[in-house]
Amino acid sequence: MNKICTSLEQSKKLIELGINVNTADMLWTYDFMVNDINGLNVISELLKPEENDIPAWSLTALNNIIKDNCERCEIHLRNDKKYNIFVTSGTFIYRSFDIYPNGFDELVDAYYEIICWLKKEECI
Repeated sequence: MNKICTSLEQSKKLIELGINVNTADMLWTYDFMVNDINGLNVISELLKPEENDIPAWSLTALNNIIKDNCERCEIHLRNDKKYNIFVTSGTFIYRSFDIYPNGFDELVDAYYEIICWLKKEECI
């Protein structure tokens, strides 16, 4: 499966961590008729976030968060059937396989974990 954006749970966690919702490029849309999240849409001029919608981040948006907030970060991707990511800077290194030795099935999940780690380390 090719995941196109953060899951609903991941999106909520990014919001909780203080990631700027204006960096999201997608939405988990709320449907008042069914009183629940009922779809995934791309944010556009015609579709803006409304109350109860949950922002979601595509791989591009996740990459931009790192690029825009961590100017010395370099991302190196390794794909050996599973994704492993290395983020290096002058003062730190993140290696996804240290925490997730089995890697990630989805690149979006790998980037999500990096952002959570960078936020925890106060790098972004």
